[in-house]
Amino acid sequence: MSFQFKLPDIGEGVTEGEIVEWHVAVGDSVAEDDPMVEVMTDKATVTIGAPKAGQISEVNFKPGEVAQVGDVIVVIATGAGAGAATEDPERQEAKAQAKEAESEGPAATAVGDIREGLPGTSFFQTPRSSNGSAKRNGAGAPAAAAAAPARASGGLQQIDFFQAKPMATPATRKLARDMGLDLRRIPPSGPNGRTTRDDVKGFAGSAPTQTTQQAPAVPRQAAQPIVAMQGEPEERKPFVGIRRKIAQRMQTAKNTAAHFTFVEECHCDELVALRERLKPAAAEAGVKLTYLPFIVKAVVAALKKHPVLNTALDETTNELVYRKYFHMGIAAATPSGLMVPVVRHADQRSILDVAREIDRLGDGAREGTLKAEELSGSTFTITSLGRQGGLFATPVLNHPEVGILGVHQMKQKPVVRDGEITIGNVMLLSLSFDHRIVDGHVGAAFAYDIIEYLETPERLFLDMV
Repeated sequence: MSFQFKLPDIGEGVTEGEIVEWHVAVGDSVAEDDPMVEVMTDKATVTIGAPKAGQISEVNFKPGEVAQVGDVIVVIATGAGAGAATEDPERQEAKAQAKEAESEGPAATAVGDIREGLPGTSFFQTPRSSNGSAKRNGAGAPAAAAAAPARASGGLQQIDFFQAKPMATPATRKLARDMGLDLRRIPPSGPNGRTTRDDVKGFAGSAPTQTTQQAPAVPRQAAQPIVAMQGEPEERKPFVGIRRKIAQRMQTAKNTAAHFTFVEECHCDELVALRERLKPAAAEAGVKLTYLPFIVKAVVAALKKHPVLNTALDETTNELVYRKYFHMGIAAATPSGLMVPVVRHADQRSILDVAREIDRLGDGAREGTLKAEELSGSTFTITSLGRQGGLFATPVLNHPEVGILGVHQMKQKPVVRDGEITIGNVMLLSLSFDHRIVDGHVGAAFAYDIIEYLETPERLFLDMV
């Protein structure tokens, strides 16, 4: 007998998932609940276990392909002794070790284990099973229309790694793609915030009635394949998982916001001296004190003076959302790409507490152990390349935020003080803003307030709550 396993309803309005990694291949024998496949949604990476014991007879999606809820992703041959005795002993031992390790991990759900790590990072860190010969089975018809109740729309929709996609059927998604439209820009009118075909047609400028002809598709330039150079060595790797999510997010930010960048010097002699005085006390508390916690507090103080820099534009309701909280995103380089862990309520934390939290989040990002909520919800982002900071840059906004601060390497340079040339510690700051919301003089004033706090850091203690 054969059991067709369909991608289950993972909940929270998720209608599809990207196959990140298979833990089984055709011919493998599995026991019930053995880890079978990792599926990445917009909310988390889910490890789905085998629903029945048996032997894998078909694998219908390759890593990087997207399956809809209801698609048959794997077929398991069941019955007495279905391949149980033919599996490689080394693979059996590896599975046993994996299952033992998972027993100490996150609690299981009705679908599988909701991993608390970064979505898709294992794709880049572990070798995968060879299942290149597996082909998609056309028998698994999409069943997105039978998906879980959608999360009600409304409020600010932040586009990040864990943003829920607009609710729509596959046919509606295809219509939007054919017309060159972004579903996230189309106000939904269906139940529970679902976008309908009429919504798409109406947004494109045609009346959503049966007597109106469908709006003509907007021609789009087809992607051109990269042709291999004959006789030259090349290697291809699937562009999937977290790296593709980063690319999509960056593209959204560049296509949506009207970027402009402001660059200015910051003379940091007093900040350097203050840090040196405080380092021993921080070390006694077990904290490595860098300049970044001071920069975080300076940004928060400046945001309080310029609340428009702590806003986001909700394009679904055409409202500017003023956030009354200060969640600072701190960009961190990881083996899987750029992550933005979030220091929550930075205005309510001491400099030592901010330093401690930055260290914890940075280690978690590099190790892939952060939870989804620790990587989303920021209101302003700071990115620093440290010793590789270069001269200046044009940071890309962390959409839908309206500002981002790029911190560059502090260098000793000649500076003029009281008509004399002396050597000072100088750091360049690059700030990018969404020009739709932030005027040039507002962005400049915000930048100079940050600089003033860093050049006279004692003021941070005066403004602390």
